[in-house]
Amino acid sequence: MDLDNRIRAEEVMSTPLETISSKATVREAARTMRDNDINALLVTTGPPSIVTSTDVLDAVAAGHDTADLPVAEVMTRSVETVPPTILLEEVAAMMTSLGIKHLPVVDGEDYVGMVSSTDVTSRIA
Repeated sequence: MDLDNRIRAEEVMSTPLETISSKATVREAARTMRDNDINALLVTTGPPSIVTSTDVLDAVAAGHDTADLPVAEVMTRSVETVPPTILLEEVAAMMTSLGIKHLPVVDGEDYVGMVSSTDVTSRIA
């Protein structure tokens, strides 16, 4: 197979990348995800972190007050990232082996998008 014709993360990633502060509330994160029709936000921390719709659901199910609960309390810290030129097959393998559904896409020092398992399966299938 010709490598030049294979799909890369930059072709399927969600852009612009939506971010949120670790100090924002889980309710704010939920609203941002709903308003942008996405399931994950990059949390502006170092190293990179994300908060997902699953994190929000878990917080609600646990009885937390999402109006006061900071994103920092539910986010996944130190997440893996991928470059925009990575092949989609490699993204799928990473997601499968790590048991994750979202990967921030990083170009040098810049966060440029988010690739999800939905993005991958819609293009590979």
